[in-house]
Amino acid sequence: MGTSYVPPEERPWKRDFFTIWGGQTFSILGSSLVQFALIWYLTKTTQSAVVLATASIVALLPQVILGPFAGAIVDRGNRRRIMIAADGSIAAATLVLFALFFFGMIQPWHIYAVMFVRSLASAFHYPAMTASTSLMIPKEHLTRIQGINQMMSGGINIIAAPLGALLLEVLDVQGILLIDIVTALIAITPLLFIAIPQPAIAPAANGSGLKVVWEDLKDGFRYVRGWRGLMALFLVATGINFVLSPAFTLLPLLVNKYFGLGAVQLGWIEAAFGIGIVIGGLVLGAWGGFKRKIITSLCGLLLIAVSMAAIGLIPATAFPLAIGVYALTGFGIPFTNGPVFAIIQGTVDPQMQGRVISLIGSFATLMMPISLAIAGPAAERFGLQTWYLVGGILCALIALFSLTSRSLFHIEDGPPQSLTAQSQPAATAD
Repeated sequence: MGTSYVPPEERPWKRDFFTIWGGQTFSILGSSLVQFALIWYLTKTTQSAVVLATASIVALLPQVILGPFAGAIVDRGNRRRIMIAADGSIAAATLVLFALFFFGMIQPWHIYAVMFVRSLASAFHYPAMTASTSLMIPKEHLTRIQGINQMMSGGINIIAAPLGALLLEVLDVQGILLIDIVTALIAITPLLFIAIPQPAIAPAANGSGLKVVWEDLKDGFRYVRGWRGLMALFLVATGINFVLSPAFTLLPLLVNKYFGLGAVQLGWIEAAFGIGIVIGGLVLGAWGGFKRKIITSLCGLLLIAVSMAAIGLIPATAFPLAIGVYALTGFGIPFTNGPVFAIIQGTVDPQMQGRVISLIGSFATLMMPISLAIAGPAAERFGLQTWYLVGGILCALIALFSLTSRSLFHIEDGPPQSLTAQSQPAATAD
């Protein structure tokens, strides 16, 4: 809109942020219900770890391949409009899937295709929302807001899984898909009326369109490569996702095939995971973590590693114990993720945050299709619990090694002088 940028502390930032945040919460809940319903549909109709791994790989591909480009577009584009377009695209893809179920034409590849489109839209939406947060909220509140975000994520885990299981008893899959379309519209509505601050945008180099995006992307790579602490964080995230992502993907089969239970029990264990996240988010929001945020993050990662390894040792007759251990895993999530996002939002230049967030997502996601391709056949040959035990041990080793990294330990000191912008134009409100 071209109006002058007003710092968050000088405007009603809580009203604006939490109105948008509330709409997005409804949308995430709808998406979680759809995710639960589709994964359980594939689990029951195929009973195949390979199918579940394939579904996850298809959903990851847009973020691996296009994620960095999405970040460059977010940094130069209008973040509010990008979020509206992304939410609208997700609703449209869900509507197509609804029609396929309604007319009895559904095939697994249809679900893969819609997962791909939804993931592509999320590749734009997530960095746009996350990068906007640092301009909407005073810097001193970023860690606590991340604690609230993690608590919200846990709350959705608590609600979505049991609610999804309940809805599958009274509705068919297409009924749940309609819920997702409604929640997407709820998310879009606040974005139509509330301005979102835009970062300062560096003048474009000669050229336009894809050439400008490519130059911006190269600037993002140079920014990351020139900051050893940020590069170390990327490598850690990549390793963690390689060893842990299959464990989360294979959970429905663990419940159904190893423990011999159904959708209700899957809802219980995912709700326990959510309860753990909520409690962890509350603690992080109230406490704020250690002075060095990265220490908080690595301690949370160690807790996740230990609990994941424990799941790999639980006998098939001890499902209640698995519920408790999975809750402990959830408790560690806010302490691992929240401080990392606060570090990025508090230290990375606002005009670079879309690219950095997308790049770290792409780095973290890059190994996931490979690990899933390995984990699916491995789980069918050696048993589902094998990956939990091995993944937990490897995750613990990554956390312990990271504690010895000097560049990672000092990432909160900010980028080196060579990366600090000499002068930036003032930010504007959308």
